Amino acid sequence: MQVRKNDTVLVIAGKDRGKKGKVRQALPKESRVVIEGVNVVKRHMKAQGATRQAGIIEREAPIHVSNVMLLCTKCNRPTRIGFRFLEDGSKVRICRRCKEVIE
Repeated sequence: MQVRKNDTVLVIAGKDRGKKGKVRQALPKESRVVIEGVNVVKRHMKAQGATRQAGIIEREAPIHVSNVMLLCTKCNRPTRIGFRFLEDGSKVRICRRCKEVIE
């Protein structure tokens, strides 16, 4: 999976198309990501003693990674991701549009 935690992504499909957000959690086994402020659902939760109050809670649900595109930090546009090996042998992600290294 090419999207990681703390990446800024753009949703390209679904009910939240066009929204931007930061990846809060990456779930590589399910090929899904949780993005701040995107795919917000309501859940009816039971109280858990003194830690959590009962009620209807809004939280972000995972979205499939194929429905998001990474926003390049250099050109600030949605892009596909490539990989390159640097001279020291480390593997880095690169922007397919501007060919810059994505940090």
